[in-house]
Amino acid sequence: MPRTKKIMMWSTIGLFTVLLAFVLFLLVFDWNAARPWINQKVSEATGRTFAINGDLALNWQKPQPATDTWRDWIPAPRLSAHDVTLSNPPESKTDTSMVEVGHITFSVNPLPLLAKTIVIPTLQLDDPIVRLERKRDGQNNWTFKKTEPSAWTVDLQRLLFYKGEITLKDEIKHIDGKATIDSLEPTAKNDYVVGWKLSGTFNGAKISGDGKAGALLALKNVDKPFPLAANLNVGKTSIRVNGTVTKPQELAAINMHLHLSGASMADLYPITGITLPKTPEFSTEGQLNGVMNAQGGKWTYDKFKGKVGESDIAGTLTYESKEPRPLLSGTVVSNLLRLSDLGPIIGADSNESKKERGVAANQPSNKILPVEKFTTERWGSIDADVKITGRKIVKDESLPIENLDTHLKLQDKVVTLMPLNFGVAGGNMIANIKMDGRNDLIKAEIKLSARHLKLKQLFPTFEAMQASFGEVNGDTSLSATGNSIASMLASSNGEIKALINEGTISKLLLEQIGLNVGNVVLSQLFGDKQVKLNCMASDLSVTNGLIQTRNLILDTEDAVLYVTGNIDLAQEKLDLTINPKTKGLRIISLRAPLYVKGDFKTPKVSIDKGVVALKSGGVVALGLLAPVTALLPLINVGSQNEVENKCAVLLKEAQEKPVAPPPGKTYKESAAKKK
Repeated sequence: MPRTKKIMMWSTIGLFTVLLAFVLFLLVFDWNAARPWINQKVSEATGRTFAINGDLALNWQKPQPATDTWRDWIPAPRLSAHDVTLSNPPESKTDTSMVEVGHITFSVNPLPLLAKTIVIPTLQLDDPIVRLERKRDGQNNWTFKKTEPSAWTVDLQRLLFYKGEITLKDEIKHIDGKATIDSLEPTAKNDYVVGWKLSGTFNGAKISGDGKAGALLALKNVDKPFPLAANLNVGKTSIRVNGTVTKPQELAAINMHLHLSGASMADLYPITGITLPKTPEFSTEGQLNGVMNAQGGKWTYDKFKGKVGESDIAGTLTYESKEPRPLLSGTVVSNLLRLSDLGPIIGADSNESKKERGVAANQPSNKILPVEKFTTERWGSIDADVKITGRKIVKDESLPIENLDTHLKLQDKVVTLMPLNFGVAGGNMIANIKMDGRNDLIKAEIKLSARHLKLKQLFPTFEAMQASFGEVNGDTSLSATGNSIASMLASSNGEIKALINEGTISKLLLEQIGLNVGNVVLSQLFGDKQVKLNCMASDLSVTNGLIQTRNLILDTEDAVLYVTGNIDLAQEKLDLTINPKTKGLRIISLRAPLYVKGDFKTPKVSIDKGVVALKSGGVVALGLLAPVTALLPLINVGSQNEVENKCAVLLKEAQEKPVAPPPGKTYKESAAKKK
């Protein structure tokens, strides 16, 4: 035999001998002797105390899954370790281990080892207990010390749990929860192989839930979506999902049916990180579709439907991770919107409604203007661009609001509603609202225009107005600072102007205000009639929450009403005087000033008793002389010319657009700054 062939033959025999010896060594070697070395190396790599306290063994099996090739003849080592523990970091004061596993079993495909890749087809954990903790200072036990990058890579393809338990105590998020995990048997109807149950507390509220999913880390199959179904209850808030995830390790695509319900949409913020308004009890469901991108992801809650309070809602909302803030955009439509369901958004709901939402009933019983504060600290967490429509308004019979639509934007803690359009009394009110939440106090600005409001529709429950016609037009410009509706109005500055330049109004209404007793009686006996309305004009100034009447006049063919005084928005007080002046001849007139005083909740109307007494005294004195002359003090003759010029001037002034100084400034301060 040639020398070369002998060398090759003996080399081959030698190689197989070494391999055989190595295999025999692996088979007969007592791996428990290697436990101290393994424990030391893993402890050094993790910075924690690692220990295999029970039996450590190795056996051989065919590679899984089978490939129907020659590779199936190469046995794969299968390691088994009992009673494995990994401690908490040294700085932790907890005596218990971070991880305890009753039994670990895993196999390794040998051929990829030649390319420095550890392929683990299946890692099975029996009776695992994982305890996760985070302290108030941010220190946690799941962050391991940094190590140098390894030339080896690990490919874990399948992870199975049997009777596992994971606990989380997070002092930052205020979570104290536990999840129990166990395997499920797949059926012909689904591919769920692992299930879990949740319990514990979150921000003091009880949490519970359950769920099921496909094989954990059976995620390399990009052609088959990963099934997932879960329920989560946090206090009164409930989240349910059922659908699939494609390439879960990358969240390449999400397609799930999502159901949300709770006491208020604002309660979703701690769970989702998305700022939503305070609402009454709500429930929605729709399709959640999502994909990941470089910034984080884009998720669409598509064609959802539901209820907020007693109002229906529907629409599509998209959440997109962006810099510097994520963006929430889309449309929300309500075909039947109950006006009171909007109350919680501005804190204007009742104390009973707050109690249902689990919010403290902080509205004083003697106050009307809402005192609940806006939560501006959340405004900076997101931007928003949402169009909102209420096609039909369900409201109290006395309110003439018919519909609304608005375009809400939130950018860098600045909220705008431009425009906020209400259908009111056959006309509309258009408001442009801006609230800047970048400072401790919100800086607010509002410009409001009222156009073509029908008189009779403004007072739908006032029978005397139903025969009236004519339109109201007006403009308001206000600025303010504060963190609630009440505090903003209490600090507001600006102007309010309104006018009616033609139409008719109930004569009975005017006669009642003017205390013309005889004509009131005649009107009640023979019916009301309409009086021509020459004009109604108001010019009001607002300074630090005090509304003052620069001019407020109502002029008809029969009478003129002058209103003077002020309205204190900070104290919610009224102090108004109504002076009626009659045009022409009145047979019986007890015309006297009326006083409207008191707080907003219980205003009081009184008559100037001195004027009435003076006129009544004249009746008695004249009656002693001649019964016929007793009516003279009650006969009133007014002049029409004295108000005609005034009316024209007011109409012209009312047509000028009102203005407001910058938020937090009065007219005088603003004017002084300009100088």
